[in-house]
Amino acid sequence: MGICDNRTIIITGAGGGLGRAYALGFAAEGAKVVVNDIRQEAAAKVCEEIEANGGEALANSDDITSVAGASKILEAALGRFNEVHGVVNNAGVCRDKMFATMTEEDWDQVMQVHLRGHFCLANVLTRYWRERSKAGEPVNARIINTSSGAGLQGSIGQSNYSAAKAGILGLTLVQAAELARYGITANAIAPQARTSMTEGVFDEMMKAPEDGGFDSWDPANVAPLVVWLGSSASSHVSGQVFEAKGGWISVADGWRTGPEKDKQERWQPAELTEVVDGLLAEAKPAQKVYGT
Repeated sequence: MGICDNRTIIITGAGGGLGRAYALGFAAEGAKVVVNDIRQEAAAKVCEEIEANGGEALANSDDITSVAGASKILEAALGRFNEVHGVVNNAGVCRDKMFATMTEEDWDQVMQVHLRGHFCLANVLTRYWRERSKAGEPVNARIINTSSGAGLQGSIGQSNYSAAKAGILGLTLVQAAELARYGITANAIAPQARTSMTEGVFDEMMKAPEDGGFDSWDPANVAPLVVWLGSSASSHVSGQVFEAKGGWISVADGWRTGPEKDKQERWQPAELTEVVDGLLAEAKPAQKVYGT
């Protein structure tokens, strides 16, 4: 018996890296998995791994960046497994450049895959789950979004990626607040692991230990948290952001109203230097932008 028995989960970008680790992790806990990836052969290979271990999986390469493509993913999942209980929005791309040299195409491609990709599939699924809820059927659904340390604190050379990942955090909070009434939770993860997106940048830092010791950068280390978030056991958790790496898990402490001062009337610009400096002196400093 696994904690995801009789559940069906869609995972995007699941042909390798973190997505593959999630797919294998869910399958090991009894879930039926829709392995979505634009690389059809990679998706099929992950399905073969799952099926070789006695699991059930469906390879899919439909487009996550359009509602039409997302609808096809849902249709395929229902056609094969009759139900969908959760989605892990994992697919992503990087187009790293310093802000001064970033192009419009660099910006748009990252926003398309990350933010629009997160919206389309979750929106299609939410409409499906809402209809079931309104019909009086029990819904115990999960949206698991993927942010990053770049979204939490920023990253030099990744203004597009950082902005997209920060947007996903805001999206997650609103999803959690709006969708609870339908039996849907929404959480986000900020994983740290060795994947194709880190190749060439963090190769030395993230390489596996030569002595055979614990590989803290292995994507499989993040999978248990994601699998738990996709299970029925996590029904009481929503609107949270988790960082994960190796055996380390943290709940991110997000934006909140900090030190304050109210004059009870309009401020004059010349007054604000002293006021703002005083507030900043009381405030807890933000984490430094990665790379500074």
